[in-house]
Amino acid sequence: MDEMEEELKCPVCGSFYREPIILPCSHNICLACARNILVQTPDAESPQSSRASGSGVSDYDYLDLDKMSLYSEADSGYGSYGGFISAPTTPCQKSPNGVRVFPPSVPQPPPQQHLLPQPGSLPPIPRNSCITCPQCHRSLILDDRGLRGFPKNRVLEGVVDRYQQSKAAALKCQLCEKSPKEATVMCEQCDVFYCDPCRLRCHPPRGPLAKHRLVPPAQGRISRRASPRKISTCTEHELENLSMYCVQCKMPVCYQCLEEGKHGTHEVKALGAMWKLHKGQLSQALNGLSDRATEAKEFLVQLRNMVQHIQENGVEFEACLVAQCDALIDALNRRKAQLLSRVNKEHEHKLKVVRDQISHCTVKLRQTTGLMEYCLEVIKENDPSGFLQISDALIRRVHMTEGQWGKGTLTPRMTSDFDLTLDSGPLLQTIHQLDFVQMKVPAAPMLQLEECCTQNNSATLSWKQPPLSTIAVDGYILELDDGNGGPFREVYVGTETICTVDGLHFNSTYKSRVKAFNASGVGQYSKTLIMQTSETGLPPCDIQSLGTVAWFTFDPASAHPDIILSNDNLTVTCNSYDDRVVMGNSAFSRGVHYWEMTIDRYDNHPDPAFGIARGDVLKDVMLGKDDKAWAMYVDNNRSWFMHNNSHTNRTDGGISKGSTIGVLLDFTRRILIFLINDEQQGPVAFEGLEGVYYPAISINRNVQVTLHTGLPIPDFYTPGEADPNGSVC
Repeated sequence: MDEMEEELKCPVCGSFYREPIILPCSHNICLACARNILVQTPDAESPQSSRASGSGVSDYDYLDLDKMSLYSEADSGYGSYGGFISAPTTPCQKSPNGVRVFPPSVPQPPPQQHLLPQPGSLPPIPRNSCITCPQCHRSLILDDRGLRGFPKNRVLEGVVDRYQQSKAAALKCQLCEKSPKEATVMCEQCDVFYCDPCRLRCHPPRGPLAKHRLVPPAQGRISRRASPRKISTCTEHELENLSMYCVQCKMPVCYQCLEEGKHGTHEVKALGAMWKLHKGQLSQALNGLSDRATEAKEFLVQLRNMVQHIQENGVEFEACLVAQCDALIDALNRRKAQLLSRVNKEHEHKLKVVRDQISHCTVKLRQTTGLMEYCLEVIKENDPSGFLQISDALIRRVHMTEGQWGKGTLTPRMTSDFDLTLDSGPLLQTIHQLDFVQMKVPAAPMLQLEECCTQNNSATLSWKQPPLSTIAVDGYILELDDGNGGPFREVYVGTETICTVDGLHFNSTYKSRVKAFNASGVGQYSKTLIMQTSETGLPPCDIQSLGTVAWFTFDPASAHPDIILSNDNLTVTCNSYDDRVVMGNSAFSRGVHYWEMTIDRYDNHPDPAFGIARGDVLKDVMLGKDDKAWAMYVDNNRSWFMHNNSHTNRTDGGISKGSTIGVLLDFTRRILIFLINDEQQGPVAFEGLEGVYYPAISINRNVQVTLHTGLPIPDFYTPGEADPNGSVC
């Protein structure tokens, strides 16, 4: 609980709070200290005189909303107030915490009393008195009630009392005549602490006293402090108890406040319910702060270990350096001193950075722990209204303190490694150029999971070097397996830190990893990332009937130069009278896939071809002319299937503007089917398909086509075998 002590001290006198009051800014101050730092404003600048004089808007006009409002947001309140009645020419004093305190206008009791004298011993507080918060420097004008208008912080007072009692010396016997001995028991009924001799003499375990309950002194101290809950009274109506909570003003109110005061139209709730609610909110906020404090403690351990490692590594590095330098000729000695100086500077720099971070983190952790302990003690209080007076401020402080442990706070600012290696290989004549060279391979890259993703059958991976790594990197090597648990293979080598791999299998799980390299060699692999390409999301028995839904576009990189793409690469035409080929940007090797193409323009009865192709298909001839494509070409009256320049299955029925061509590729049965206007065109076009295929078409300038993907397969297509005639069952 030592860390909590700063929370329990007044910012003015530096001592434990005595009769603390709560200022509207949620800060606390001793009642006596508040009287000491009161300043009287000149009558000419008072709110009443300003309004009476009919002058323009003054610094005090907004006080009409509340008699106790901000005096000045910018003014610290500690300046010289010339012309004030309360001894303006008397030099101000400083408290132990450095707060400047204006002396009162009349003699005050000795500082050690710290309590207000009996009523009547001091004159009443002058009109237009002003008090400035010593912490946030907000100035406040007091109303006719003076300091009585500020609520007392009974919760804080109770915490201070418990803390001081916990630090007090051992309890003494109350019946010893001369030098009291240490008490050993306390009688709850007699409310007296006894040492062993006095207990045997004055409290025998027989007769009427036999039924009394004796407890250890510490437990007796707690039972003494346990008292019935204090009834809080309203600061506006001193004879009324606080019974409700104003949600809008965030303060406890009494019944008369609701009947007559400004809270009459506000939303109010039961005091007990809001007490429990705010206790829960504070407890929940403390949970997050507690986690941060735990991380901070672990982080401090890490930093202290780093100090030891830096020292050990520094000693080891120095020894190695000295051994190498001593083996060289005398000319090397002049250079040795320079190199040792560099190592020592690096050593001291690392230690300074880490020690500074330890010091900063220790102070912040101490403050955090103190706030936590204080909040826990506040939660133990049984005074709802007192708790609610400070709960909002405590919850904000807890959230603000938790935010200070944000991202990067618990990250070391320095690595413990010395990334320097002495190269003793150069010849004697090059000793004057002797310097540190980098002889370490790069560290393992870190995969940036938030930027890694899959789309259809493509995977995008992103990575970076560790934050504290200073080793140069010449490039990276990205490796993927075959999607079936096979060996890894290189898919990218270069300097970029992001790569997209296309043409993967659908519905497959791939493992990926990356490593860095430089002139010294290849570093360690990163952690292995497992990625899943697009899948059907259906049980295996339904794959044949519903297929894999995939989205893709035409690929401008693989298209013939005469091809013209638009509409985000979904619409294609051509500027040549000859047939030109364009493929999709996704390849298929598994599952069931269906896509369609709409004929936007059809002039002079050309023969566009639709189908699938290998990646190395010819791009300057009709699709199907070579052995790399499987297609259906069609005119306005009929269609043919074509592969390797072989024309088969002439079928009646052609196309026109607005017609729709459908392509159904089923790897589960290894077949290809074509549709025109939602009707199957001819028998099964091709069978025995295996490998990787791209959607493809060939057109000339008389045709324009728009691609539609991500479609379910047609309703007529159901699981089944192809019959001997080639049609689908």
